[in-house]
Amino acid sequence: MTTKLKEVDVVIVGLGWTGGILAKELTEAGLKVVALERGAMRSSENDYSLPNIRDELRYVVRHDLMQNTARDTITVRNNPKQEALPMRRLGSFLPGEVVGGAGVHWSGHTWRWTDMEFKVRSNYEERYGKKFIPDDMTIQDWGISYAELEPYYEKFEYTAAVSGKAGNLGGQIQAGGNPFEAPRKRDYPLPPLTPILASEMFSDAARNAGYHPFPRPSANASQPYTNPDGAKFGGCQYCGYCQRFGCEANAKGSPHMTVIPIAMKNPNFELRTHSWVTKVLKDSDGKRVTGVTYTNILNGEEFEQPATIVLLCAYAINNVHLMLLSGISAPYDPVAQTGVVGRNYCYQTGAGATLFFEGRYFNPFMNAGGSNATIDDYNTNWDFDRAPHNFVGGYNVSGGFNTALPIGYRPVPSGTPQWGSDWKRATSKWYQTAMVINASGSVMANRYNCYDLDPTYRNAFGQPLMRMTFDYQDNEHRMGVHAAKVVNDIAKSMNPTKLNPAAARTDPWTVVPYQSTHNTGGTIMGTNPRDSAVNKYLQSWDCHNLFVVGANVFPHNSSYNPTGPVGALAYWTADAIKNRYVKNPGPLVPA
Repeated sequence: MTTKLKEVDVVIVGLGWTGGILAKELTEAGLKVVALERGAMRSSENDYSLPNIRDELRYVVRHDLMQNTARDTITVRNNPKQEALPMRRLGSFLPGEVVGGAGVHWSGHTWRWTDMEFKVRSNYEERYGKKFIPDDMTIQDWGISYAELEPYYEKFEYTAAVSGKAGNLGGQIQAGGNPFEAPRKRDYPLPPLTPILASEMFSDAARNAGYHPFPRPSANASQPYTNPDGAKFGGCQYCGYCQRFGCEANAKGSPHMTVIPIAMKNPNFELRTHSWVTKVLKDSDGKRVTGVTYTNILNGEEFEQPATIVLLCAYAINNVHLMLLSGISAPYDPVAQTGVVGRNYCYQTGAGATLFFEGRYFNPFMNAGGSNATIDDYNTNWDFDRAPHNFVGGYNVSGGFNTALPIGYRPVPSGTPQWGSDWKRATSKWYQTAMVINASGSVMANRYNCYDLDPTYRNAFGQPLMRMTFDYQDNEHRMGVHAAKVVNDIAKSMNPTKLNPAAARTDPWTVVPYQSTHNTGGTIMGTNPRDSAVNKYLQSWDCHNLFVVGANVFPHNSSYNPTGPVGALAYWTADAIKNRYVKNPGPLVPA
């Protein structure tokens, strides 16, 4: 028996960064908002404080803040000829499942994606010609520009306490910042984090090689800070427990201590935790949505929550899954290349080297999520000619540490036994004296990299699991080879005692080892309903009162972490809803 509840103005599915931003903005605009979150309520004072938070087994090994794969997971395969099998344990990526979502356990890296991404097809066709882009590479322009999004980037950076150094203020290149970034109106709200030895050594080597190193921008407050909404941050303590953990110092920009508490103080807002949304409901003609159905996973009670506006703000994969389960817009067919939901799934590629130095002590346990120096010379630098290397996209390279924990971080030279006395001696010798250099690369969309509903496997509610088909393509292989050479050249110039060199990811992708929680695509944005699920305001082409917000709207993936544009687009969408849509409900962009 499903209980039908009283209609509200807005129902939000998922309460992470996007849901939190929209909840705060829309309740302040006077709308009645209900947020449905699958996970539990957590708070800094009760859950992320000392000594409990420094529990590597609980948070890293047992994935306390992450999605439970025993209840819901995905099936994976590399190509349509293979049988997809369920991901029984989290590995390659880590969707969050608490109030605050992945914004609780992220590292804080916050980048501004630019027209290099938003106008990717136009840019490459203009410079290299249409034949440079492979026929099966389904990249497209996003329908939005950096200039439109710049104020919303700034708003997110000041909300999340991003520490960094501007490289381009109003077109003027600034010493110490990224000279290849797009122009910004204001510097970051906080200065960069204190550099560590590994990042300083990398910066010196990169600079000597002619590159342009800069401190990685990160939502780790470099000093105490009060954001424009009044949320108070402590200064980063460089405790080393960042990625996969809540922040013990309240220094990491997270939705659970910024936008969500503000929304919760507003009488227009209601949060319901342990609420698993199973379907978005449509009216009889399919042109509007009417609300959602959900189940309280603690007691099994089923509810229907009617709403004037529905916002899908769950993790990117789960947003796509819900669209497929609800039959909203046509599912994508990679053979016929028809339909839109499930199209253009992308991930990231990369390469990494480990350097060992006898007599150098890095103290890797003292770091922050953003304790890296970075070069963008092969990423946003449009002067880098891709033609001789025959790849679309780019990569950044960084040196430093991020959450080098006592159990999981065990750097040893190649050839060391994997267990036993020799392994113990090696871990004791090299733990303090090793550092890493990593490259993070973009992934361009391919017609066969996509999502659909699995015909065999089902979740705890009897619904089809979502099937992910993904593998790296020749474009990413060529980029990886180029990136590995750059990483190794920098590493060798630093004269390490021993070196585990970087190698390109050319083997078939596997879901088993962790790589990054940067899944994009599936309900992509664009300029028309033929090849996109949502318009530039993240509004469904088919149901104008449905908005789908998150990295699932990205038509391809950058080398950058996605949270910067995710946050900016959430503010952009909130602005469009409260200042345009509410006043005149209907399509914000003509189809």
